[in-house]
Amino acid sequence: MIRTIRARAAAVGAALAALALSAGAAPETFTGTVTWVSDGDTLWVAPEAGGPPRKLRVDGIDAPEICQAGGEASRAALAVRALRRPVQVEVRRQDDYGRGLARIRVGGADLGAEMVRAGQAWSHRWRHNPGPYAEQEAAARRARRGLFADPQAELPRAFRKRHGSCHEERG
Repeated sequence: MIRTIRARAAAVGAALAALALSAGAAPETFTGTVTWVSDGDTLWVAPEAGGPPRKLRVDGIDAPEICQAGGEASRAALAVRALRRPVQVEVRRQDDYGRGLARIRVGGADLGAEMVRAGQAWSHRWRHNPGPYAEQEAAARRARRGLFADPQAELPRAFRKRHGSCHEERG
């Protein structure tokens, strides 16, 4: 009973935070510990103040889908940098899947910049904007690090368009 009440309270709190962020409120900041890494741009953070772990997407990057070439390596790279480590989180908004889009720092270092610099993710582009980590991506491409060792590496958005999500049933 108490567990159910806590779960409902956490869900209501997350919904209210999502509403506030979508309404243009100031970014939410908190500290916590990374408890799980789903893929190269998604992780779970247990807030230091308590409550259930929060599912977050690293804002400004796009990592390969887990079933895409480079997906497992990208997840492993994020885990090495963040799993079980304390982080500072700034949730800027919510994505279409209900995840908080967050700038995340580990030991003061910008996790998104580190992933792109290592060649484990692309700078998230939209329209004609090369994204916030364009310089890090250009350096990784020149050095042929990670994903950029393959000149045919496919953007996750293009992969999903051709193959669907890794989580969809194949039939």
